[in-house]
Amino acid sequence: MVGPTRFMNLYACFELGIVDALRKEAGLTAAELGALVGAKPDAVEQLLYLLEKERFVARDAATGGYTLDRLAEVPEADLQRALTFMGMIKTGMLRQLYYLADSVTTGSVVGLKEFYGFDGTMFEAAAQVAEVRAAWGPLARNETASVYPWFFRSFDIPAGARVLDVLGGTGLGAVMTCQLKGSPGLRVTTFDRPALEAECLRTFEAHGLTDDCSFVGGQVLESLPEGYDVLLLKHFVDMYDKDDVLTILRNAHRALLPGGRIVVLAAVYPEDIGDAGDYQADFFPAYILGCVMGRGGLQTVSTYRSWLEECGFEVTEVSAKEPAEIPADAIINRVVISATRRS
Repeated sequence: MVGPTRFMNLYACFELGIVDALRKEAGLTAAELGALVGAKPDAVEQLLYLLEKERFVARDAATGGYTLDRLAEVPEADLQRALTFMGMIKTGMLRQLYYLADSVTTGSVVGLKEFYGFDGTMFEAAAQVAEVRAAWGPLARNETASVYPWFFRSFDIPAGARVLDVLGGTGLGAVMTCQLKGSPGLRVTTFDRPALEAECLRTFEAHGLTDDCSFVGGQVLESLPEGYDVLLLKHFVDMYDKDDVLTILRNAHRALLPGGRIVVLAAVYPEDIGDAGDYQADFFPAYILGCVMGRGGLQTVSTYRSWLEECGFEVTEVSAKEPAEIPADAIINRVVISATRRS
């Protein structure tokens, strides 16, 4: 019962500007805060009971003035990271999850249809719906900045290799491949929906990589271009059901030259789903089914291993981030799975 109420109570204090007002001036009363944020003093006082209880703010009993308590100790970068998540939760989750059961039965994100008239996934909606993009975009950029450097440290690319970045979006993965794994003759191709070609080519041009990177349009569930040494699957395998993942892996097998390598970046469940302190199952089933795709979901490493073997690959390495490198508030457990194409 208290999860949604606590969340929105706290987030409303940021949305209204109450926290910012106290950051600028300590000791403001509920009446003064109400005048600043356009709310009745009684309502401001009600909202601040929770923050006072959690010692986020403190109230002087004699003056009735509020000051930041524990919130004053939070570094700005940490606070902004938390607020980015909170914005996505409000816009991208709370409303859509009202329709979770409908999303499961239809295999589509019903909340996006109800609120935005959009028939598709959150990724597709973010490209067309400003509110969805504003909520999801900053989080995606933060995740990319945090995850990609570690991802590219987790595997090697042979000198002069041909690399296919599957569902590489606007080309950032291809750019980072060249920047972090560059060698004479290295060529990287971004594969994604044809509608992304123009933006992807602009990305290559902006980074001076038009001679090293290219774009091929298509549908990942239909086929992939062939003749590559390394194939990258980043972030998206958990967005598909088993049959679709197997289709993608079989297409990947055909796309690679004999002995070629596939590198998979994926969030995973622990082998023991009851593992204390792991929150994957608390978050991802509802999030992916009700907010993002309407299908798909995380798997365990052993499941991905068995699917890769079924599709003609031999897993050679599984890498995970060092615990010290993972932010304390992170709930995502990612791995990098490397596998070689068998003949």
